[in-house]
Amino acid sequence: MGLFRRLFGNGAPDGFTGELEPDETVIAHAPVQDGHLVVTSLGLWVPGPRRIGWHLISKVKWEGALRVVEALEASAEGPVVLLEDLPAQRFAVDDPRRVLRAISQRVEGSIRHRERVESPGVWILQRKIPGRDGFVWQARGDAGVELEAVRAAVSAFASRLAG
Repeated sequence: MGLFRRLFGNGAPDGFTGELEPDETVIAHAPVQDGHLVVTSLGLWVPGPRRIGWHLISKVKWEGALRVVEALEASAEGPVVLLEDLPAQRFAVDDPRRVLRAISQRVEGSIRHRERVESPGVWILQRKIPGRDGFVWQARGDAGVELEAVRAAVSAFASRLAG
């Protein structure tokens, strides 16, 4: 642990019980029911506590509460990881400005390239994984798009990457 952290702490709010990595920096935080939202250089800590990496947050939006959609790595099609969105999580935050801005910047900042395949309705993203070198290709179908249609679109994209 560095001298700065020993003298001044890690920047996490009082009562936060998550285990931050040695190089993980706290950027913003807000109290919520059952704990805290803690925005760090590596991801978003949600009550539990549990960290969601920036590359696995599909959507974040303010709708009277902070709405966060986490993605699950479901399978792979060549070099592209297929994502499935989990049900949205909602967090009541008294003053969402700083936390929402920090989350949005990091989610958008993880995206290096984005491409839309209109038919059948698939987003293909190249994203940086926090705390690691390199990037990952990810694909996510729009709501209601059949998995086989997503796989076909991703397979065509992967062929272009290879060739």
